[in-house]
Amino acid sequence: MADTHVLFVEDDDVIREATQLALERDGFVVTAMPDGLAGLEAFRANRPDIALLDVMVPGLDGVSLCRRIRDESTVPVIMLSARADSIDVVLGLEAGADDYVTKPFDGAVLVARIRAVLRRFGHASGPDDRAGAAGDADALAEAVLRFGDLEVDTEGMEVRKGGETVGLTPTEMRLLLEFSSAPNTVLSRDRLLERVWDYGWGGDTRVVDVHVQRLRGKIGQDRIETVRGFGYKLRG
Repeated sequence: MADTHVLFVEDDDVIREATQLALERDGFVVTAMPDGLAGLEAFRANRPDIALLDVMVPGLDGVSLCRRIRDESTVPVIMLSARADSIDVVLGLEAGADDYVTKPFDGAVLVARIRAVLRRFGHASGPDDRAGAAGDADALAEAVLRFGDLEVDTEGMEVRKGGETVGLTPTEMRLLLEFSSAPNTVLSRDRLLERVWDYGWGGDTRVVDVHVQRLRGKIGQDRIETVRGFGYKLRG
């Protein structure tokens, strides 16, 4: 974790400097920028491992910056917002952010959230128990799951719809893998938060809802069904 490079975009000097110091004490390398345009330039120059973007930054707001980053990369993005009920949080998630943290935040909580995001991105290569099964025809066949015209290659971490490759972010891929592991089974939002976002505590279910919406837009609106009052299920 000591070599993990964080891009932090925040216009408040006090918050930016204090947070940068806290992250550096935990072993992160931090590039801190005061506005969105400078943040975009820093992203392109440094290619960080994760980006922390305040929603309300000048020049290029955090949501627009997130969208620009997502156009170029699948690097994890965490949005920072002063209001948990802000529409900007939803807009940020729709733009491609993987998670969000509400300000003011405790440094330890932010570090824990960063590590949780990085941990699930680092494990996006698939279940460990499939290692060494490449020569096993049965295991190889099981690695490609089919749901109508949708194919999920759990070994190669690829998704195809109608034979065409579908580009997913690592978070979207993990969400689809979770659905694929239990087709036609209703998965609650709390379970998805725990399994996909690594939340060991109650989280904001809007994160799940927006990611399901984004995933539907890529694999088909009817492929994931909403079961009102309970959660979602993948139609097998």
